[in-house]
Amino acid sequence: MIRALTLATLLALWPGGAPGQEAGQEIRVLHIKVTLADAARPSVPVARHALLISDNPTTSSPLRVLTAPDGTVDVRLRPGSYTVESDEPIAFAGKGYQWTQMVNITAGRDVVLELTAENAELSATPTSSSSAAPGDRDPSLLLPQWKDSVVAVWTPESRASGFLVDAAGLVVTNQRGVGGASMVEVQLTPSVKVAARVLVADRVRDVAVVWIDRATAASTQPVPLHCADGAKPSFTRGQRVLALGVPLSGPKDMSPGDVTRAEPPAIVADFRLEPGSSGGPVFSTGGDVVGISSVVDDQDERRRSARIVPVGDACGVVSAAQKAMQAAQQPVATLLPVEPLRPFPVDALDAAAKRRDVSLFPYQISSSDFDIIFLTPVMVRSAQQTRPGDWRGRRAAEGSQGTPVAATDFGDWSDYFADVPPVLAIRVTPKMAESFWTTVARGAAYTQGVAVPPIKHFKPGFSRLQALCGDVEVTPIHPFIIERRVSETDAVREGLYVFDPQALGPQCGSVKLVLYSEKAPKKLDTRTVDADVIERVWQDFAPYLTPDRAPAAANGDGRQ
Repeated sequence: MIRALTLATLLALWPGGAPGQEAGQEIRVLHIKVTLADAARPSVPVARHALLISDNPTTSSPLRVLTAPDGTVDVRLRPGSYTVESDEPIAFAGKGYQWTQMVNITAGRDVVLELTAENAELSATPTSSSSAAPGDRDPSLLLPQWKDSVVAVWTPESRASGFLVDAAGLVVTNQRGVGGASMVEVQLTPSVKVAARVLVADRVRDVAVVWIDRATAASTQPVPLHCADGAKPSFTRGQRVLALGVPLSGPKDMSPGDVTRAEPPAIVADFRLEPGSSGGPVFSTGGDVVGISSVVDDQDERRRSARIVPVGDACGVVSAAQKAMQAAQQPVATLLPVEPLRPFPVDALDAAAKRRDVSLFPYQISSSDFDIIFLTPVMVRSAQQTRPGDWRGRRAAEGSQGTPVAATDFGDWSDYFADVPPVLAIRVTPKMAESFWTTVARGAAYTQGVAVPPIKHFKPGFSRLQALCGDVEVTPIHPFIIERRVSETDAVREGLYVFDPQALGPQCGSVKLVLYSEKAPKKLDTRTVDADVIERVWQDFAPYLTPDRAPAAANGDGRQ
């Protein structure tokens, strides 16, 4: 399989650069953009279209490049004459399109080449595996056409994908991604996230419909379900289908697959869905929605397959949601905090991580019922790069949460932290304690000459957290919950709240945390954070917030 080439490797594959050119000649950039138009949209980017670039006269094999999801690709070339042509036609609106264009690269300027229907050659509709029948669209067009309609759905326990199906703000996803929540958060773009009300969550059909503010959804094109037509697409073994989703890390993407089981209700396809992508729309090669992606019940198939909820099941739940809208309170349009768009520079992050002691002790505080750790990108990266043998057994007095495990094992949210996002995370874990009656029983045993060691269990699980910068409550980016199984019958709930890196700093004057447990949800467990902890956190973010004033190398104990 030939893959898209990065800019750094394009010339390397062509010995000496473009053949026929003198070594040392100035390198310029050819900016290519491929778009087509249809009745719904004036311009549709053509993603993953293969182009061949050869020099004139031809002296060696051509370069093969693929367009990105936005239909563009940049190629670095030396001055000269080149031919840019499609590797194979693309199917669009029942026609086949391909391009052959000559371009001249001259010294001193870059060149823009736009490939559209106006300069395309019409050809017979492709019949390759990428397009199942005449009249089908090339699958590569589905992602650019509908990517704005596919959204991320966040709950404290899970993250799924969904898609807008109604201009009123109705978003469809699978019920497993919503669980028992009545409110979720829907993220339309990296910078736009709003609260959403769960109107209907049908566990039997595995379909949920959530409602976002109509004005927020106004600029997004709904994906048509064609419920009024009454059509119920059938599935056949080996049928090609395509799932769109929003991975937990990375841009929106499309996953092709073939149906491996076509008997309702267990319709299964061999998708390779990234974490967070389940819940998005599934299309036929003709461009029609045929279902919703979900997880399979068979544990052995989960890693290599996904279940398809038929679109007919979704239609029934959407109809119920439209009725529920009439009596439900409208969702608010207030934008919620999102992750910073700028990543933490890798070099600066690695350098800061090497200067930090692997211990989390300086970042740890306690309240009456909870242990609390402040996790910065520097500490997460430091823990990721530390071998278990380097820290196991060190600082035993700090307890299990004082080890790098607390900065690397985030349960179901581990994928979120894998690439070390530039956020501050506050992890809240119930303390261990011995119950009154266990203490009494040990005392009774002791009177009979039997010494029983303390039997501890976790205090009531975490419920929620409020963070105050001075007297102002700070809204978290994500209020994650980690549920860890400690026995066959017991589990402990931890809080993992994610904040903007500038939300809790010295500018607050004081930082206060108010914690609530499951057992006593109205009882406040308040803790003012030590100033030196806040300063340590702020210093860790200095290379990110003020790269020109990054802190000097740390001394032996990790302090600046």
